[in-house]
Amino acid sequence: MNITFASLLEKALQLVSSEKSDQTVLFEITTLLEQEVAHYNWVGFYTLDKPNAMLRLGPFSGLPTEHTEIPVGKGVCGQVALSLKPKIVQDVRKEDNYIACSLDVKSEIVIPILKNGEFVAEIDIDSNTPSPFTADDEQFLVALCDALANRF
Repeated sequence: MNITFASLLEKALQLVSSEKSDQTVLFEITTLLEQEVAHYNWVGFYTLDKPNAMLRLGPFSGLPTEHTEIPVGKGVCGQVALSLKPKIVQDVRKEDNYIACSLDVKSEIVIPILKNGEFVAEIDIDSNTPSPFTADDEQFLVALCDALANRF
């Protein structure tokens, strides 16, 4: 993980371990990431509504989206909920099952949050930059999501 992400992870982990409410911590993390990483143009959390097999939008930073509910299995977010694996899409135009939140979005990364091995939520990041995501982004976000699991 590069030094910028290591420093950002340290700041995020301070938020995770704070006494603030879960929703406040999640919102502050979305704001931190959206402000500190140039290619993170929209950052949000989706949580699993298991009985309805639906992902529900939680705290986010960036422009509002009409996609406040996503069926499990639909779009990149829904696919990650099923696969339990991170997914990077460097060019959303090439993704068959892509749900467009904005015409400006060029790429997306989604990382699952697993609690006791079960999917509970995910972080979704959209970028208006083509092909910006690297192994450092994934490593950083996986470490963050691992730390966040106990907040769900």
